[in-house]
Amino acid sequence: MNGLAWVRVRVLCPLLPPVAQICALVAWLVLNVTEETPSEGGMDYRVPGAVSNGETVPTHPGMEKEKEEEEEEQTLERGQWNNKLEYVLSVAGEIIGLGNVWRFPYLCYKNGGGAFFIPYLIFLFTCGIPVFFLETALGQYTSQGGVTAWRRICPLFEGIGYASQVIVVLLNFYYIIVLAWALFYLFSSFTIDLPWGSCDHEWNTGNCMELQKANSTLNVTNENATSPVIEFWERRVLKISDGIQHLGSLRWELALCLLLAWIICYFCIWKGVKSTGKVVYFTATFPYLMLVVLLIRGVSLPGASQGILFYLYPDLSRLGDPQVWMDAGTQIFFSYAICLGCLTALGSYNKYHNNCYRDCVALCFLNSGTSFVAGFAIFSILGFMAGEQGVPIAEVAESVCLRGEPCHSSCGHVPHHLPQEEPPGDPYPAGLHPLLSGRGGMYVFQLFDYYAASGMCLLFVAIFETLCIAWVYGAERFYDNIEDMIGYRPWPIIKYCWLFITPAVCMATFLFSLIKYTPLTYNKKYVYPWWGDTLGWLLALSSMVCIPLWIVYKLSTIKGSLRERLRQLTCPLEDLPSRPGTGQAPPSTRAGLLMLTELESHC
Repeated sequence: MNGLAWVRVRVLCPLLPPVAQICALVAWLVLNVTEETPSEGGMDYRVPGAVSNGETVPTHPGMEKEKEEEEEEQTLERGQWNNKLEYVLSVAGEIIGLGNVWRFPYLCYKNGGGAFFIPYLIFLFTCGIPVFFLETALGQYTSQGGVTAWRRICPLFEGIGYASQVIVVLLNFYYIIVLAWALFYLFSSFTIDLPWGSCDHEWNTGNCMELQKANSTLNVTNENATSPVIEFWERRVLKISDGIQHLGSLRWELALCLLLAWIICYFCIWKGVKSTGKVVYFTATFPYLMLVVLLIRGVSLPGASQGILFYLYPDLSRLGDPQVWMDAGTQIFFSYAICLGCLTALGSYNKYHNNCYRDCVALCFLNSGTSFVAGFAIFSILGFMAGEQGVPIAEVAESVCLRGEPCHSSCGHVPHHLPQEEPPGDPYPAGLHPLLSGRGGMYVFQLFDYYAASGMCLLFVAIFETLCIAWVYGAERFYDNIEDMIGYRPWPIIKYCWLFITPAVCMATFLFSLIKYTPLTYNKKYVYPWWGDTLGWLLALSSMVCIPLWIVYKLSTIKGSLRERLRQLTCPLEDLPSRPGTGQAPPSTRAGLLMLTELESHC
């Protein structure tokens, strides 16, 4: 049951995939941290009549029938997807979001248009698909969540699971704020005259300029002019202050939106995997309907073709910039929700003989295809906006983009525009809550985004994931397990990616991100104080240190020589399957004996 809490919360809203996971934090702690290895009275997946550790497994009549009944009872208690579609929609809702709709097109614009596809596809095939498949297959094979799956594969590297969960917990501390903002915008739209449609409100400044009036005025030269949309966001929603040290007080209207977001999350998860499997029929398909509507509307606008050409035109000279390659790598990791433990948890509710290999390849291409198509919808609208405002498309793209970059998260963000100076003694109170909101809340929000959700953290975890499976547990052994589940061996290139290519690429990108590190700024103007950067690094290190600290802890808590301790902690637990799935034919004796032979010979 340990992965159930995360599965329940990750299907709430495909556009904001991680916003609700913290709802299951308490359940996760109970189910993951306190779960122990099955006792002697638990299930025994060893082959009858075989010898393991000097003990002969009895083969008395009726034993296999009793085992099948116990397995069926445990499966019913844990729960499984009702059908393949529920699983596919759940994963699609997890990995497809605003990161596909906005961040990918923005990175294309930023990094050479169509030329960006070259590094993107390289990272897709060397890192994205191999790690995506690794985590999904691990969950299906062990039927465990993101922590206990690693405990059963290799107890020494259980810290991988804890590192992933720390990242997820930190993400959820501020992603729920995005949902609160969305609800605030939704409620604000229930008026005849939209509050961001004009400059006639109390929060507007003298620099506010409506687009229609600007187009009809030929002598508009005010460089400080802002749109009512920007001022609504900064002065009505955020009411941003002049620094992170000024958090402000509680704003009840936004706090109530936050409370409503929690309530929605709760009622989407409270019935468990069976009911959440039904939720995704809407949450995973409705965004595609909206994307199709936006695409049709966008390409029909005047000037759309210019925007699409701007999106696709390749600037091959940009490929010489290492930052372009790093952006491609981090986009793959964020967009595919890799190293967050959710793929392992979602895969753990599959039937044992489900073809997870075929599912993973299809979902990966669905994800990247969505990103590519979304670029047409976004840049067709930007082309129209550029024509209406009489400015270059690059200028429109940069102004609508997240000037508070880098936007690291897999779900993307709402637009952050250039801040305007607020008059002294501005009377507005502020704050969603004292830590993550208020007049200084956006600074805290971006601090979490830049460090807690940084690519360095995910790359660090990915390195250890591939090293653990490929070099400690054994890539060939894991391929044997996958063959036992799906009936055939996947394409060998994936195994070689686990062994060599993926860890090498991740390590190179990780080191490059450290070398190229630059202190965080907001909108390229506000520089964070030294203690703000220090807090950010502590957030980043809080996840990465879980892996080495767990290794040191486990090595220091068991007896024996260093070699004996390493041997004991790198051996899989004996209760790992090869086991039959519910309602499926049991695996061949050859596969089971092969696994026992490996355990005896290596451990």
